[in-house]
Amino acid sequence: MTDAPHLLAEDRPDYERILDEALRDGTILEALSAPEPHLNTEQLRTKAMLNAGAVASAAAPEYRHYIGLRDDLRHAPAAEGTGLGGELSGRLRSDEGAGLFPVLTVLAPVLSWAAAALLLAIGYLLRAVRPALPLGRSVVTAGWAAIAVGTAAMAVGIVGLLLTALRDGSAGPAGQDPNLAADVAEARRAWHTALLERALLPYLYDNLGSDPALSPQPAGRPVPPDLLSPGYSRPGYSSAGFSSPGVEGLTDPEGREPRTAEFTGPGYTPPGFTGPDEVSP
Repeated sequence: MTDAPHLLAEDRPDYERILDEALRDGTILEALSAPEPHLNTEQLRTKAMLNAGAVASAAAPEYRHYIGLRDDLRHAPAAEGTGLGGELSGRLRSDEGAGLFPVLTVLAPVLSWAAAALLLAIGYLLRAVRPALPLGRSVVTAGWAAIAVGTAAMAVGIVGLLLTALRDGSAGPAGQDPNLAADVAEARRAWHTALLERALLPYLYDNLGSDPALSPQPAGRPVPPDLLSPGYSRPGYSSAGFSSPGVEGLTDPEGREPRTAEFTGPGYTPPGFTGPDEVSP
């Protein structure tokens, strides 16, 4: 397929995830457990990653459709109007999001529990000082009621936060067409299915008995010779010729054959002596 789109770098994580899913497929696991010689899981994964572009070309139509819709979504104009109308609608939504209800859901539990602590302290103090005074019991009752109100306000706030999170999660990014975003998601799922069924599973099954992939050697790195390969011989070495220094001449002129040194005894003559009788007076 000559017009297959190149696998973009941003889509390689999807390719790697679908590859891991294909390696866990039942047919591949059954083939890997067979007794005949074949590649293991890591070798298959390495080959599929090195040949990612060629493998993914089997799902080229779905991938082309997916990246086309994704580009349209990225370059699509904002769904809302621009100018004064869009700015006004954005401000209205901001005012609605930061209205009285969110403030109350945050402040009501704090204020209620603070009032409850104060009321309970006063009520139990009055009951300790004047047990017969009805005001002490009323203040304690009011304190417990404030605790109940604060708890209820906190529960309402938590429910509101959860609903807001679900609503924001289900909605697409701001300014995008929700229908186009749904089409992009559907095209992505279709590409994943085609990548698994038409590209990766057949490739893994066909390459079970192939040779393992070799990692490319870094550029400029010398490859050491194979000492066991035929035709390899160790380089020959010869010692350098040396000649003995000085005049002794312990080796021949080529420095290889030793030569014994020739010695001649020094000439020695004893000194002449004369006896005392021979000394002239």
